[in-house]
Amino acid sequence: MATMIDAPPPTVAPPKSKSAGGGLGRYILIRFLLIFPTIFILVTLVFFLMRITGDPITAAQGGRLPQEQIDALIHQAGYDRSLFIQYIEYLGNIATGNFGRTISDGRPVIEMLTTFGAATLELTINALLVALLVGIPLGMFAAHKRDKVPDAFLRLFAILCYATPVFFAGLLLKLVFSVGLGWFPVAGRASTTTELAMGRLGAPTGIYWLDALRSSDLAAFGDIVHHAVLPAVALGLLTAGVFLRLVRTNVIGTLGKDYVEAGRSRGVSEYRLVTKHAYKPALIPIITVMGLQIALMLGGAVLTETTFEWKGLGYQLAQYLTARDFVAVQGIVMLLAVIVAVTNFVVDIAAALIDPRVRY
Repeated sequence: MATMIDAPPPTVAPPKSKSAGGGLGRYILIRFLLIFPTIFILVTLVFFLMRITGDPITAAQGGRLPQEQIDALIHQAGYDRSLFIQYIEYLGNIATGNFGRTISDGRPVIEMLTTFGAATLELTINALLVALLVGIPLGMFAAHKRDKVPDAFLRLFAILCYATPVFFAGLLLKLVFSVGLGWFPVAGRASTTTELAMGRLGAPTGIYWLDALRSSDLAAFGDIVHHAVLPAVALGLLTAGVFLRLVRTNVIGTLGKDYVEAGRSRGVSEYRLVTKHAYKPALIPIITVMGLQIALMLGGAVLTETTFEWKGLGYQLAQYLTARDFVAVQGIVMLLAVIVAVTNFVVDIAAALIDPRVRY
């Protein structure tokens, strides 16, 4: 009787693992391509929502001009055509960089965005700096003092930061530190002298403190920082509370990891464990949510700039909404949408570089 010998099972090649470079490249490409539908959807929504009350000419000039003149302006601007044709033409103009002219003051929208966008960018940078300088160290300290009196106080402080309306925080800061104590200016980006000096600079960036540093004008730089403190604190504390809670929670979670316990068993101090080992992993959620916080800051900039008469896009948006200048509003909202989309793209890439798990 012949003995049957089982053949060895066929060798199955192990699946090829995805290279980190390929995974990262694919992730970056997908995130980049998502920018365009995001902007397209928001621009479309803004266009049709702005048309609910009628054409922009009637909305801005109705009751101020004779009806015959309004009809002539509507025909001249092409708002008497079908809404679909207006929409297609609007998309075509955007693709060529033509955002039209504002109705209330007749200036090119692109010029308005360039002039006031730098001021909003400056305020957002200042506020983000405040949020990072306040939220991260206090979050680490709260984790170090977990369940003690300082931790309870800081948790309450964080709740107050992100629960307090930004316009109320701004008014309170003005009342205490400007009107009461006289430590800071009530409003504006800089004094009149500094404003004139910034206007005389060649090729200015529009970010005052950066232009002052470029020109080595320390007096102007000090004046600009003096004016920027209260608006930056009012807007930055809104995000600082979120950062504080995130850092505290994640540092506490990291302190329970095995490698931290091993360091603790070797006699490493708790302070060193927090500041040298636990805080780096806790920063990953900060980077992840930073894109959302930038969007929140841009929304809060409308109220902050109005409160402090900080003449940026938020301040102008409030003015144009009051004037019902929908052409200007569309331009501002579209620029803010681009900023938020690009910021989220950059944040996603930074998070992927720090923690490769986010792209799988």
